[in-house]
Amino acid sequence: MKIARAPERLETERLVLRRPVAGDADAVFSRYGADPDVTRYVGWPMHRSLADTRAFLAASDAQWERWPAGPYLIFARGDDTLLGGTGFAFETPRRAMTGYVLAKDAWGKGYATEALRAIVEIAPSLGVRRLYALCHTRHRPSARVLENCGFEREAVLRCHTEFPNLAPGELADVFCYARIL
Repeated sequence: MKIARAPERLETERLVLRRPVAGDADAVFSRYGADPDVTRYVGWPMHRSLADTRAFLAASDAQWERWPAGPYLIFARGDDTLLGGTGFAFETPRRAMTGYVLAKDAWGKGYATEALRAIVEIAPSLGVRRLYALCHTRHRPSARVLENCGFEREAVLRCHTEFPNLAPGELADVFCYARIL
């Protein structure tokens, strides 16, 4: 199988997923990066300044340089409203982690499921054989998104992941969901 680079832009019925650029800093910060409710169950610290958001964008560029893909921002198709983010975090050429985060006003509309399905769809062309996600055991809406996208819960990983915006310095139990492609 020939391994390709991911397109920097993907479209679904209602969404546009595109590679982040430096000019996205203000929107990422204000729409979701600095929102304590949105960042509660993510594995990265809430953005306290635009410098934090710029660091995320620099890390995103580094992932896109090293691997076939990296993070994507999620926009509403047609009006270009930033809704959140998703994408790939490669660990090996065949294994990548995925996830998603949405601005509060985008919750409950099926955007996470639609965006994740787009990620799953292109993963095999990038050489991904195992696509997985970690989910806090109390974050039921996220677990439902993963299950709706065909991910299977493989395990509960005990004392595994720090959620710095929920309980800094503490390791929480997480569900490990995966799809074998």
